[in-house]
Amino acid sequence: MDRQPCIFVVDDEPDNFDVIETLLYQEGYQFHYAQSGQRALDRLDNVQPDVILLDVMMPQMNGIEVCRKIKADPKWRAVPIVMVTALTSKEDLARCLAAGADDFVSKPVNGVELTARVKSMLRIKQQYDRLHNILQLREDMTYTIVHDLRNPLAIIMFAGDVLASAELPDFLRRNVVRLNDATDRLAHLIDDVLLLGKCEADRLVLTRTKVDLVAMAQDALKDFAPTLEAKQIELHQEFPNHPIEVLLDASLMRRVLDNLLSNALKFSYKQGQISAKLELQGAEGVLIHIADTGSGVSPDKRQAIFEKYEVGELVVGARQLGLGLAFCKTIVEAHGGQISVTDNVPNGSIFSLFLPSEPQP
Repeated sequence: MDRQPCIFVVDDEPDNFDVIETLLYQEGYQFHYAQSGQRALDRLDNVQPDVILLDVMMPQMNGIEVCRKIKADPKWRAVPIVMVTALTSKEDLARCLAAGADDFVSKPVNGVELTARVKSMLRIKQQYDRLHNILQLREDMTYTIVHDLRNPLAIIMFAGDVLASAELPDFLRRNVVRLNDATDRLAHLIDDVLLLGKCEADRLVLTRTKVDLVAMAQDALKDFAPTLEAKQIELHQEFPNHPIEVLLDASLMRRVLDNLLSNALKFSYKQGQISAKLELQGAEGVLIHIADTGSGVSPDKRQAIFEKYEVGELVVGARQLGLGLAFCKTIVEAHGGQISVTDNVPNGSIFSLFLPSEPQP
């Protein structure tokens, strides 16, 4: 580390802080102190600790609850927590570990043991920081490369448009159509990757307008009609006979619907069935269901498939990059909504997304 490691001591007894500082003084660490669990949580951003020494027995909010709250926050999850406790029963120590603690030191604190455990935790934190920096650098390079792909792709798309308007034999025209379809898919993929990057950097800005979700869903289904016919897939739609208007980013939400419909088509067997349904949830919002009769998603993967680069069951002939559903989840949650997947009885999956009627803060 370029700076001195920072040790954050959380204890309701000031004398205990003095003991720990004295025992670790020769190591040259920075020390910060909080007298309560809530005060510790409030100061995390300012302190930026490398290791937290956390007393278990504190009033109002005990150390186990504080540990659980810290570890529940992705920003601080990697910071090692050493519980400092007078508790000795295996059940109490197990509770500390179950709350996310990385290690523990028994009271009265032994200087040799404390020094060794803090150094061990610092090594873990330093290894995490190095790995995080490497991954961040790789991520930044990836987004730069993906962004730069737009220029040559724009040239290819322009050339494809020129060819599409030319007088060509039928066999060449079919290949031009395939070329233009492929470049459109690639352009959407590039946009999805860049949008995911913006979301992860908290730089995504939604352009909300009042949109009729019924009309949007119907338009999306019309665009997929030729593919549905080619795969002999039956379509069932259940939409209200009146508009459902919601404030949202029309372009991004349309791409969410396109991704979900594309997945339903991709994983449906020939002569299968796809269902699209919109339900108004009172004044709360609207629920959209896209169901297929494909291979389904196993229970152990129903959360993972919404993470970047995660895929479900491998299906022969289906391209699976692990970005489409991650994009859907990111955009839906940016609108304050939720997305999930359940079983479609007797086979297949139902992807459900809820969008609130009013923009969420």
